[in-house]
This record gives sequence, C-alpha cells and structure tokens, in this order.
Amino acid sequence: MADQTAKGDDLEMKAEKKLGGWGIFGSKYEDAADMYEKAANHFKLGKNWDRAGAVYIKLANCHLKLESKHEAASAYVDAANCYKKISIQEAAQSLKEAVKLFMEIGRLNMAARYYKELGEIYEQEQNLEEAVENFERAADLFESEEVTTSANQCKQKVAQFAAQLEQYPKAIEIFEEIARHSMNNNLLKYSVKGILLNAGICQLCRGDVVAITNSLERYQELDPTFSGTREYKLLADLAASMDEEDVGKFTDCIKEFDSMTRLDPWKTTLLLRAKNALKAKEEEEDDLT
Repeated sequence: MADQTAKGDDLEMKAEKKLGGWGIFGSKYEDAADMYEKAANHFKLGKNWDRAGAVYIKLANCHLKLESKHEAASAYVDAANCYKKISIQEAAQSLKEAVKLFMEIGRLNMAARYYKELGEIYEQEQNLEEAVENFERAADLFESEEVTTSANQCKQKVAQFAAQLEQYPKAIEIFEEIARHSMNNNLLKYSVKGILLNAGICQLCRGDVVAITNSLERYQELDPTFSGTREYKLLADLAASMDEEDVGKFTDCIKEFDSMTRLDPWKTTLLLRAKNALKAKEEEEDDLT
C-alpha cells in the first residue's frame, strides 16, 4: 500500500513540475494528464481514496485546458467513485461537475444517468428534497431521450419521496401518470395495480373519503381489471372503514392484505400515518360526546 502511494506521489509531483515548466501549450497538459491518470491509479491501488479523488480532479482540469469536456466529465466521475468511499459530499460535488459538462456537450443520456446516481446518493443520506430534485432532472432527461423504463423508475422515486414529505397531490399525480402510460405498454401493464395502490394510499393519507371514492372509480376506468384485484379491495375496504371511522376495521384490512402480500416499508409508513389520523379523529369525537 505504502509503495503504491509513493509511486502516486512521484507521478503527481512530475505532473505538477510539467505544468509549471515551459512547453508547447497542448503537449504539457497532455503529458501531465497522462501522469495524473497513472498517479490516480496508484493511489487507488493503495486505497488512498482521498488522494486519488483529488488527482482525478486535477486530471479533469487538464482535460478542460485541452478543451476535452467529455474526458474531463469522465475524470470527475472517477473522482466521485473514489470519494464515495470516504465522503458523500465530495462525491456529490464531483458528480455535479460531471453532469454540468455532459449537459454542455449534449450527452443527455450520460447526464441523466448521473443525475439518477446523485438522487441515489441523497436517498442514502435521507436528504429527500435533494433526492427529489435530482430524480426529477434524471426523469426529464431520460424521457427526452425516450428511455421510458429509466424515466418511470425515477418518477416513481420522486412520487415516493414526495409522499414521504407529505406532498400527497404531487405524488398522486405522478403515480396516476405512470399508471396511464404503463397501460399502453404490454411489458408494464402488470405493474399498474401496484402503482394505483400507491396512488390510493396517498389519497388515504389526505383523509378525504369522497376523493378516495372518486379516485377508485377513475382507476377502474383506467384499468377495467383493477376492480377484481386485491389491491382494489384493500383500498375500497380502507376507504369504507375511514368513512365509518372504524380504526379496528382499518387495521384488520391491512393485516389481512399483508398476510398474503407483504407490504413494503413505504406503504406501511403511509398506512400508519392514515391510521393515526383516523385514530386522532375518533378520539377527538369521543371527547366531544
């Protein structure tokens, strides 16, 4: 490890010396870039991630001097991959630089890919606002490049985080849009009932029984098979128990569904919110009688 770091040090120093000396403008940056790349590889082999990341940024700057924006963007991505091992903030900053360059040279697919990666970084950090922003950008770019599956994946993330942030109307609108588009795609049709369930759960969190009932009618028009699914039955039963203000029935419906189809943590969290709101309403009314 120490040997690799020493080799990296030596190459980095040679690159700095090359940049500080005389030489034909282009060639000195090309020579330095070559040395920086080799130095970064040695630092990586020595697991010296901080040094490797810093050298990749120097490499990116050399490529920018040579007006090679694609190579510079790739160097920023390499820096981000090193920084991921030690500093999420540094990794995110490097990816942002890469995305900016990919956008400038019209590599929208690459920009979308790294916006998505930024979204995933912020998701890990539980910074949902930043995650939403980056997944939205990724979705827009994937859509413009007609990469529908990736666009939908990013949109689903946006909808899920919006719901977690209690932005229910936004989440509902996105889930319903994905469901509409998926109905026209033979490969995605099977996923529609799950997406409509997500939209319906967001409706339950809003606590408006009339809106939930109207939505269920709309979902049946969208997908005529939906009314025969367990997902539809769950939403209809939960809406009825909300209308009756029956917390016990609400809980039993969820338990019954979960015993056959495990509810993921996202659904569980939102249904618990809806249940707690119903409980609070029930207790409030008990206090008044």
